[in-house]
Parts: sequence; C-alpha cells; structure tokens
Amino acid sequence: MGARILVAEDDVKQAQLIRIYLEREGNEVQVVADGRAAIDRARTSLPDLVVLDVMMPNVDGLDVCRVLRAESQVPILLLTARSTEEDMLLGLDLGADDYMTKPYSPRELTARVRALLRRARARSAGGGEVTVHTVGDLEVDLARFEVRAGAREVALTGKEFAILSVLAAEPGRVFTRAQIIDRVFGFDRYVLERTVDAHVMNLRRKLEKGGGGARYVETVYGRGYRLADPAGGGP
Repeated sequence: MGARILVAEDDVKQAQLIRIYLEREGNEVQVVADGRAAIDRARTSLPDLVVLDVMMPNVDGLDVCRVLRAESQVPILLLTARSTEEDMLLGLDLGADDYMTKPYSPRELTARVRALLRRARARSAGGGEVTVHTVGDLEVDLARFEVRAGAREVALTGKEFAILSVLAAEPGRVFTRAQIIDRVFGFDRYVLERTVDAHVMNLRRKLEKGGGGARYVETVYGRGYRLADPAGGGP
C-alpha cells in the first residue's frame, strides 16, 4: 500500500533521486526545497512520512523537525552531512524517528522508509489495542503522546517516549539495550548502546522532576533496563 511522503531537500538532484526510488515503491511523493515550505506543506497535505534534510534555507531541518513533532506524530527521517554522535542525538531528541548521513544508499533509504511506515501502521492498527499503560502512579497515554507521573505531566522527546512505552508495556521485565534498539530505533543498525543509555538518563531526569525518581526506570546491571512494577515486578 502506497503512502503520502513529503521530501524536503534543497539539492535538486538528491530530491529527484529520492522521488524516483520512493515512487517505485508505489508512494505518492511531494518535494519542497526549503524548511518553511516543508512546514506549510506538512500542515496542508498531512503526509504519512517526512524525509527531511537538515541543511535547508529559510528554516533548517532541525527546526522543522521540532515544529512538526510538536503538532503530530508523523514519522520523520532526517538526512544530514553531519555524522557526529552529538548531531545524531540532537536530531533524535527533537523527535526524529530515524537518521541517515550523506552519502547514503537510495535503496537503504527506501528500506528505512518502509520500516518506519510499518511501525506507524502497526501502532494505529486494531481498535482493541491498549493505548494507555498505567503502572503505579505512572500513566503512559500512547494515543495522546502524554505521560503523567503522579499528578504532573512530563514532557518527553519522541525517543524517550518510545523507550518508556516499551518498558511500560511489560512492567518488571528486563529489556536489554539491543532489544530496546530493535523496538525503538528499528532498522537503524548504527545506533550505539550508549545512545540508549543517554536517552534513558534523560528519561530518568525528567521523571524525577515529575515527582517520581529512579523508582520508575531501573538499571539491572549487566542486563539492561526495566520499569519498576509496584505490583511485585521490581525489587
């Protein structure tokens, strides 16, 4: 089944190459060449996925990512010439779902797009699916993208929310870093275990501010992470 995909890329040749490969997959592709146009088009056409270059005129891709993530949960794939881990973490913290550095293989790009679309469709499929996880006084609302610790709302990035959602689905179960990478980052084989640690550290800090603390996300040394289960799953 084809998807509506918005490509924001100011390099004409790159944009055309991406369009060709994505249209071969049966997708409907729209192309814009600057960040302001990307925001406007995303708001009017409501794409199923956005491929977003970081270095663009008017509004850069990171700011576009921040704006789009504040308004919706559309999957976002960032493209950039920057390859440091700090740049990758910044993009992910702003809510991007995946990250590719230039030069990249168009075939790998299409494979990552397929993976992102599959995960997005899986999240929205099935009316009987659990949309709220409640663990003690922690509430994770998957449909509204909201987290409450006690009586306070906790603002999380896309990846922090995804990690918490995985843990909250099975309180007390220990997830290895590799399992978290597979469930949260999917196709991206370049994600490092210390990237997971950085996201968990930020997640803990934000939950602590929300009145919870380390009693929520626990480290099981030599294994991974789990969400403490007040019903008996945690220590």
